[in-house]
Amino acid sequence: MGRVPSTRRKTGPRRERTVKTYFATLPERARTCLRQVRRTIRAAAPGAVECISYRVPAFSLDGRPFVWYAAWRHHVSVYPVPSGMRGRAEIAAYEQSKGTLRFPLTQPPPAALVRKVVRALIAQRRRPKT
Repeated sequence: MGRVPSTRRKTGPRRERTVKTYFATLPERARTCLRQVRRTIRAAAPGAVECISYRVPAFSLDGRPFVWYAAWRHHVSVYPVPSGMRGRAEIAAYEQSKGTLRFPLTQPPPAALVRKVVRALIAQRRRPKT
């Protein structure tokens, strides 16, 4: 049996989103904060490739995204928080929600913490599955 065609009406061409167009849509304050996060991730993961995943910027290793980052009205976020870091004092000062670490736009994201999150995610990815 073949695939059933969608009855949903398409309203126009799908916009292809790139990291550049994502940044272009941001207010200046959010863009500045997110650029700092982006630079830190890039430095902590030199072999990673930047991409868009789930409609937000991400970095991938071995063809699979491993860290996402995004800007919102009052904060920038880094996703996911590595399981080994949840509940630690070093991230307790920042707002969190199910796998998300939020940094307010009023202060620059701490590069050392973002770097630690990225390195933990890389280590988690490289760990052999049991």
